[in-house]
Order: sequence, then C-alpha cells, then structure tokens
Amino acid sequence: MTGHMGARTRRPARTVAGFLAALLPVAVAVGLYVFGRTHTPDYTSGLFGQHGGVYELKARLGSALMGLAVVQLLLGLWMYRRLPGAGAAPHRVHPTHRLIGLLAFLLSLPISYHCITAYGVEFTSSRGAVHSITGCVLYGAFVAKVLVVHSRRLPGWALPAAGGALVVAIALLWYTAALWFFTGSAPGF
Repeated sequence: MTGHMGARTRRPARTVAGFLAALLPVAVAVGLYVFGRTHTPDYTSGLFGQHGGVYELKARLGSALMGLAVVQLLLGLWMYRRLPGAGAAPHRVHPTHRLIGLLAFLLSLPISYHCITAYGVEFTSSRGAVHSITGCVLYGAFVAKVLVVHSRRLPGWALPAAGGALVVAIALLWYTAALWFFTGSAPGF
C-alpha cells in the first residue's frame, strides 16, 4: 500500500517539473522575441560593427557553430548507443560532449548579440522571419536542454527532444544565414 501512495505523490512532482521545464524555455524565447521586436535596430551597435566583412565573419562563426552541433549530435548518439556500429561510448565522451556544448553556447553568444542588436527580430522577408524566430527559439532550446539534463523527473524522451530541437535550430539558422551568404543566394545577415 505504501508503494502505491509513493507512486501517486511522485506523479504530481513529475508534472510540475515538466511544466516548469517547458515554461522557462518558452519564457526565454518569448523574452528574446519581445526584445528583438521592441528594440530599435542599430546596424552600427552590433558586436562586429558595420565593416564590410561582418557577413563573412558571421557566416564563418555560424559554420563553426554548425560543425560543433554535428559533433554534439554524434557524441549524444554514441553516448546513448544510437550511433550504428560505434558500440558503447568510453567515459571520456561524456565530458567531451559537455565541453563542446559549452563551446557551442559561447560561440553562439557574439553572433546572437550582433543579430539582435544590429537587426532585431525582423519580418521583411520569409528568410529573415524564419531566421529571427529560430534565433529566439535557439536559446529556449538551450535552456530546455540544460533543464532536462539536470532533471531526473522528466520522461526519457525529453532529452533527445531537447537536444534534437537544439541541433535543428542551429541547422536552420546556418541554412538561413551562412549557407545563403556562401552560395550568394541572398545577402547574409
């Protein structure tokens, strides 16, 4: 009888943890969106200034971020034995995954700071709108991933979902900015 009651008391805690784990990432994404829409963009205030090479610099940094995201995805798949033919991941893969995640987060900050201060959240083109919204979602996904990693109360699917959302957001940002810049399809931003 005690075990049955214990299961009942854990379920609400899991629901509350899940609700809070969903609420904070949404609040971060919405907060960035609101700031980006209400902030007056200033093309000279961005971290990289207004010099001619700003688009190329951002495209190269964004490509490095995309590369780190791919490595993170592969390491995550290896850690959870979802990488075909790789076998069990050695213990050093776990701290490597954390370190590369931290590097990816730190690399994303100057790019994002420049984008939100110099351009804000804009809807003048469909590419710009997708890029802007995805940039806001990216940091919500970062928060979600950190919360999920540190929670024992969330369902097992939450970690791959948060990690997958993060990789997809980075890939979409890369596609809508760096790839467009390198292929000459549209001016980078």
